[in-house]
Amino acid sequence: MFGRGAERVRWRNRTKVSQSDCYTRWTLYTVPWFFLVMGALSLVGDTEQPVLAGALIALGVAQCAFGVDLTRRALACYLGQDGPPRRQLAVHAVLLLGSLTVLVALAAHGEPKEPAGAGWVPVAGLLPIGGAVSLLVRIRTYLLGSVVAAALVALAFIPSGVPRADLVAVGVAAFFVELWVLMLVRCSGWHLSVVWELDVARDAQARLAVAEERLRFGRDMHDVMGRNLAVIALKSELAVQLARRGSPAALDEMTEVQRIARESQREVRDVVRGYREADLHTELAGARSVLAAAGIDCRVDMGGVGTAAGARAEAMSGGRGGGGSVAGGALPGAVQSALGWVVREGTTNVLRHAEALHCAVRVSVAGGEGDGGTAVLVMDNDGVPPAGSAGGGGSGLNGLRERLAALDGTLTAEHRPGGSFRLTAQVPLAAEAAGGAGGVVGVPPPGTAAEVAGPAGAPGRRLSLRGAGRSAGRTAEGAP
Repeated sequence: MFGRGAERVRWRNRTKVSQSDCYTRWTLYTVPWFFLVMGALSLVGDTEQPVLAGALIALGVAQCAFGVDLTRRALACYLGQDGPPRRQLAVHAVLLLGSLTVLVALAAHGEPKEPAGAGWVPVAGLLPIGGAVSLLVRIRTYLLGSVVAAALVALAFIPSGVPRADLVAVGVAAFFVELWVLMLVRCSGWHLSVVWELDVARDAQARLAVAEERLRFGRDMHDVMGRNLAVIALKSELAVQLARRGSPAALDEMTEVQRIARESQREVRDVVRGYREADLHTELAGARSVLAAAGIDCRVDMGGVGTAAGARAEAMSGGRGGGGSVAGGALPGAVQSALGWVVREGTTNVLRHAEALHCAVRVSVAGGEGDGGTAVLVMDNDGVPPAGSAGGGGSGLNGLRERLAALDGTLTAEHRPGGSFRLTAQVPLAAEAAGGAGGVVGVPPPGTAAEVAGPAGAPGRRLSLRGAGRSAGRTAEGAP
């Protein structure tokens, strides 16, 4: 029981790409066995040549068993992972020729009474080798070879005394079987190649997004430090020359250098703080962007709640645009920053631990004027494995609870029916005075996913986290 449970957990933890690959491959592996069983059942008790019938069934079993490795290697070659399986093709061709020879011998003895049923055994052997050939050659070449092979199969039955009309039927049936094999195996291989190419493209997009984010940070640092460093260099050189002449102006120049250096430190801190602090408006926009890039429909409902960034954007646009306010203004800085961290961590978890298609974020204010009200953020997403199906115990949500606790806030996470997950954060607006902006804004606790994720507005950091979660076996922390 424990082993089966562990297998189920491993299967659920696979990505959809990996699951689709397994479904396709095992379908191709098992289909020949169904034809073999049908042919074997038609032969049992319906022939007076049990030796030939047994040999035909044995050859069919060998072809089906050997065909698994042949199909696997042919798919690997089609996907560009390995070379063509020439040796396996040769061995399987010998087995198929042997089964056709035995079938012709049975037909020469007038056996079995239902010859169409016995023909399913060579069909079971034709599936792996025909499918492998369809993956290794062009479609035009395969169709031409199918016509030739069907004609040879029909001609092989001439010595057994099969009527001419039946020979034509055998040839036509063989051709259509080969055509069906082409559609089954070649289309399956094409499907796998498209799926894996999309997965590779997604990873490439993640790496490009990371590179773009690094370039953006580099541009910001250059804009901040480039001019100041140039001024510092020039003034230092001027101070050196003045000092050599014994001019007292050298002291003034060095004082100016000191002032510019301190200003540069402040500007660098501002740049870094933009990456370390969370702004609700920025995080919501970033979450929508990165989830859309991952193919997840994200809907954001502010419910008339404003943020500091939203208020600044509205002021810059001359008061136009949507977005309400709380008590005539935006959410308090500490509250909206804490909720921004919730959005960032929730988005990271959706990307790491769920195969979501939809995500909804709702921000509202509950309560009246008497108690100041409570800011409520609810984040729902689908595509979540059942509770307890993934192990691990991350610290991301625990870090959020500690962050919200500094403002007397709460965080709840619950699995809901239908494979959905809800993350709810509540922060009293009156806690702004007690907690202050410094209670939540700044460096996140070490080890939290938020610290690793970076700004939610940076899609490269988001996607790299998802790839890391997939390569690590998607070790969940109990939340999607």
